[in-house]
Amino acid sequence: MTDYRRARVPGASYFFTVNLARRDTTLLTDRIDDLRNAVRYARGRHPFVIDAMVVMPEHLHAVWTLPDGDADHSLRWRLVKTWFSRQIPFGEGRRDSRVAKGERGIWQRRYWEHLIRDENDLRRHVDYVHFNPVKHRHVERTVDWPHSTFHRYVAEGRLPVDWGVGVGVDGGFGER
Repeated sequence: MTDYRRARVPGASYFFTVNLARRDTTLLTDRIDDLRNAVRYARGRHPFVIDAMVVMPEHLHAVWTLPDGDADHSLRWRLVKTWFSRQIPFGEGRRDSRVAKGERGIWQRRYWEHLIRDENDLRRHVDYVHFNPVKHRHVERTVDWPHSTFHRYVAEGRLPVDWGVGVGVDGGFGER
């Protein structure tokens, strides 16, 4: 198996994009409780802080901070993906390569990760996470998307309820 280069800094914060294999599905939002339980399962075994997260129909974005001395985000994502997949009835289409390896065809094999560099980078990625439902035109206002830590930020007084209104569809967030 190829050894992919991944940023591995113990105790760091990371931005992730994780996709389903099929981009024409609403599985993640349809099975949101299963996904929440999968994340809870992974956090129970290997703790991490969810700084921000949004679940879209076919992909998700997250910013996690790992504990001091721990850089194994791959293990955590493997636990999330495996637990979630076990809740889904069999029947998805699978390529021969997945069948040969005994893999389900639910998730893309890999994910995108970005090591957060500083407070500004963290803020930009948290904003990107929260604005993503507007960017993909699922809602017109960030507050209208239910599957987002944006609501936690509003409840904690960290963001106003009308945050992101009128900034344009791309929002100008994320990497620069």
